[in-house]
Amino acid sequence: MPSAPPPVPPPQPISDLPHLTRSPPLPDFFLAALSLFVFLSSSSSRSFKLPLLCIQSNPRRFLKTPSMSFSHPNSGRTPHDAHRLHPFASPQSLSDWLKPRLPSDSFASWGVKPGTKNVHNLWLELSEGETSLADSTPPIRTVQVLSLRIIDNHRRILLESHQQLSDGTLRNRNRPLSEKMKPNETPESAVYRAVKEELGSILGDSDCSEIVKIVPDSYKMKIEERNSASYPGLPACYVLHSMDVLVEGLPKEDFCTVEEEEYANSEESSIADEAVSVKKHFWKWVSLDSLDF
Repeated sequence: MPSAPPPVPPPQPISDLPHLTRSPPLPDFFLAALSLFVFLSSSSSRSFKLPLLCIQSNPRRFLKTPSMSFSHPNSGRTPHDAHRLHPFASPQSLSDWLKPRLPSDSFASWGVKPGTKNVHNLWLELSEGETSLADSTPPIRTVQVLSLRIIDNHRRILLESHQQLSDGTLRNRNRPLSEKMKPNETPESAVYRAVKEELGSILGDSDCSEIVKIVPDSYKMKIEERNSASYPGLPACYVLHSMDVLVEGLPKEDFCTVEEEEYANSEESSIADEAVSVKKHFWKWVSLDSLDF
């Protein structure tokens, strides 16, 4: 009987063959590029656009964005232009917008509680570009404020002790001369306007650019967030621009001044008549050594 043929050895795995080497896998990015090439070349009539990514840097929406520009004070912007920057056609429409966003008892006290202002004041501030409101609950009122440290040669600073308002009430202040800045107004130009408006009745017709001297390197800026005393329940963000100044011709003792109508030049004179305005300012000199600001 013939002998059986020897058994056939099992096939050797490819990985064990010494004369063959495994090709490294194609990188993922190469496969992706190849797929994209095939896709683009498959049809000459097909257009392909990569989508743009839109990133929202600030999710909070503002009803009016402050546009303070300290390098270009003469922008040609008028109060009438500022009026169109907020969406409220009247103080009533502003009131309707505020009511569901503020505590009812706080909002009801506007213009009623001594020392507070009313919705007509806030509407005028928006119209003049002096204030912005964030579209939030509650809204946040942002104001650019000039704070003037008027000093004399006896190491004293002039403070406004209190104000008399148009409704006959008194409002305590106990702070340096403060004034809301206008749109695109530089701190330097705001200095002369503030002195003229709040101290002009005692300085007469003097040229403020000649009697007001700004102390070099005294400018400072800081931000304060606190509840508004003028508008209870409405949080406020104050961007304070402070400077030290010398003013010639001021009395050496305590005195008071009469301010011109705050919105005398406003196109909305009937609304200005309904607002609470400041009639008199009462001033006192205080030693710098007794203060901590």
